[in-house]
Amino acid sequence: MRSGTSIGANIRESKNAESNSDYLHKLSIALKEADETQYWLEVLLLSNIITNSEFNSMNNDVKEIIALLTSIITKIKNKVNN
Repeated sequence: MRSGTSIGANIRESKNAESNSDYLHKLSIALKEADETQYWLEVLLLSNIITNSEFNSMNNDVKEIIALLTSIITKIKNKVNN
């Protein structure tokens, strides 16, 4: 629950970043939290706390978030380096 809600909190915080570097840092934290969330979903599935259907639904969502954050972070890094 904490890592999952931290994703949105860090993305929201990035809206008030003081620089491109700060923006990148906050989004990178969100990406780490998304990765942690995916880990906990796997633990919940293996512990039979959630069903395969529940896992697939939430895991697909977090995979999409990871892909979006990765894309944004990559574009920002390229922009900063050029």
